[in-house]
Amino acid sequence: MKQFLLTPSAGKRLIAKALAIHPSVQHALKSGTLVIVAGTTNGYFAEEILISRGVRDFSRQRFFRGVTMPPNRAITIEGRLPDESQFPGDVIISGNVWQRGKSIGDVVNTLRDGDVIVKGANAVDLVHKQAALLIGHPRAGTAGLALPAVFGQRVKLIVAAGLEKRISGDLQTIALKINAPGVGGYRFLPLPGELFTELEAFKLLCGAEAELIAAGGVDGAEGACWIAISGSENQEHMAEQIYTSIANEPPFTL
Repeated sequence: MKQFLLTPSAGKRLIAKALAIHPSVQHALKSGTLVIVAGTTNGYFAEEILISRGVRDFSRQRFFRGVTMPPNRAITIEGRLPDESQFPGDVIISGNVWQRGKSIGDVVNTLRDGDVIVKGANAVDLVHKQAALLIGHPRAGTAGLALPAVFGQRVKLIVAAGLEKRISGDLQTIALKINAPGVGGYRFLPLPGELFTELEAFKLLCGAEAELIAAGGVDGAEGACWIAISGSENQEHMAEQIYTSIANEPPFTL
């Protein structure tokens, strides 16, 4: 068994590298449309995909709509930055070509079976492999656009989220409480997609089983997770090589 400490930023990079070889993503790139909805984790994924296609002018620095920051930072009640002029839109790849300037709203009605939407989340239930999203928009934002395509057009939804977002409660029960009439603050939307965390990333990249065994830290390791990797000697060696390549990923900063 191998044990690795993953910071949230290293986890984002790990998820991105694994998603780039995900069979459903590869199928969408070859034969359909891939929609990468803006988000901090998805920014790493978009970067991996675009760089592999020779595109080097994409920046993940403002590739998000809402974001969680410390209480002393200036953001709106919906988690938005006061100045969103640098927001680049989502990354849409259709016909294996980046459709610059387009967002999910521009293409969602044309998506079909075999296409893929990748979206982030704010809450992760590791027991049931489900995730949920905080909602600030009165029409449920990009999730409100994506879900009709998932249910009506059989578009695959992959939910990319780091282990630091794990919670212990039942997502449906939480949703009933948070979304009740008269309650203030964010709304809460459980998502019906395939959950993809660092655990699934290790499994896909090297074939070994990954388990969360401890978490926390200080001095830059806040939100970090200890991961135990179990597999064959070759699988564990591959996991160690993968870890070495992403372990020192710098923190995401604005």
